[in-house]
Amino acid sequence: MEVAVDCWRMVRRNKLIGQWAAQKLGLVGESARTYSNDLARGTFDIERNDVLAIILRDFDAAGVVQSKDQIRSVMTQSWLNAGSKTDGADASDAALVQIARKLM
Repeated sequence: MEVAVDCWRMVRRNKLIGQWAAQKLGLVGESARTYSNDLARGTFDIERNDVLAIILRDFDAAGVVQSKDQIRSVMTQSWLNAGSKTDGADASDAALVQIARKLM
């Protein structure tokens, strides 16, 4: 059960990081949701699970200046937040749970 919780937490962390990165990239609405959901979906995909590299690449392409240490700090905070209960879950969160369950 602990592995399942950790998997869910990693998916949630990546979604939270994606929301932060989307804001930095100037994405709003559906574009921001798609960006964060794509990072979350990539959690268990060997080709797309390096969140730091993806964000660095996207920031570089968009001219967003953030150091690796700054991004890692957000990743750490997102990990902590992902372990907290949230009342703001939506349908995309439920979909991420289903994805995580199918991949285990």
